[in-house]
Amino acid sequence: MGRMTASPGRRVLLAAPRGYCAGVDRAVIAVEKALEQYGAPVYVRHEIVHNKYVVQTLEKKGAIFVERTEEVPPGNIVMFSAHGVAPVVHEEAARGKLATIDATCPLVTKVHKEAVRFANEDYDILLIGHEGHEEVIGTSGEAPDHITLVDGPEDVAHVTVRDESKVVWLSQTTLSVDETMETVDALKNKFPNLISPPSDDICYATQNRQIAVKKLAEDAELVIVVGSKNSSNSIRMVEVALDAGVPAAHLVDFADEIDEAWLEGVTTVGLTSGASVPDVLVEGVLEWLAERGYGDVETVKTADESITFSLPKELRRDLREEAAALVADRKGTSGK
Repeated sequence: MGRMTASPGRRVLLAAPRGYCAGVDRAVIAVEKALEQYGAPVYVRHEIVHNKYVVQTLEKKGAIFVERTEEVPPGNIVMFSAHGVAPVVHEEAARGKLATIDATCPLVTKVHKEAVRFANEDYDILLIGHEGHEEVIGTSGEAPDHITLVDGPEDVAHVTVRDESKVVWLSQTTLSVDETMETVDALKNKFPNLISPPSDDICYATQNRQIAVKKLAEDAELVIVVGSKNSSNSIRMVEVALDAGVPAAHLVDFADEIDEAWLEGVTTVGLTSGASVPDVLVEGVLEWLAERGYGDVETVKTADESITFSLPKELRRDLREEAAALVADRKGTSGK
């Protein structure tokens, strides 16, 4: 992309990595493939990923986003978002005679499996995460009788367990690494025998993007994070930037949300994006900044990312035929 003339001393530090992680890329492609393979409509329970632009783009292609499984008419296809769902949602889909595609991020699925395993071993599970987030709801639903939500260090004082020798912590994958470990430290002080999960629950992409933001904060007077207001990992990146000492940090969906007043006295702008943000939105911000003299762009690379995930296995089946058969079975016919 061509850059406009830079003003002397003004520059943009562009984080790398930024934007789409492997789980988001997989989920978005899964919706596009489903629409291509089965035709519209394809229903999606909740936003496939937390990004306004992505959701609007998929809606134009024929995706229909719903909040409840019951909103999907029988005989249709419903896709579960990258954030994962509780087992009860799969049961709702079966009762509703729906064919399903599970686009849950494999890293979230890992946390679900950990929850089930520790519940089967009768552990109390302390789930570090934000109340009401879809991922937390899905994970909690795997073992509701064993899981207690811990929403930050301030919650620790109120946590109780049945047996202090059988306690484990798990976490939402999109949290701030620093805040999560602060909560873990507080939990360990209260429960010295607390067990950590077999591997880090916070996803590689979340960690990489937070590390990159910290690097930007070393030189930038302003950090702009491109991402939606309901994106947990994007919100965390703003918080990480401020905690790292940058004077100002803001979250925007699109370039036209930037307030020119933010640029007053700023020579270096740090720019990054959340894990559910397509790079076209970052390009839009770069153009906006270039028009205001910030045409000198320097990439700040802190990690390489090469992880990819295969598409959901359901996309290899004829789900339209399966959905029709489910409805036919309910009517007492074979549907063949």
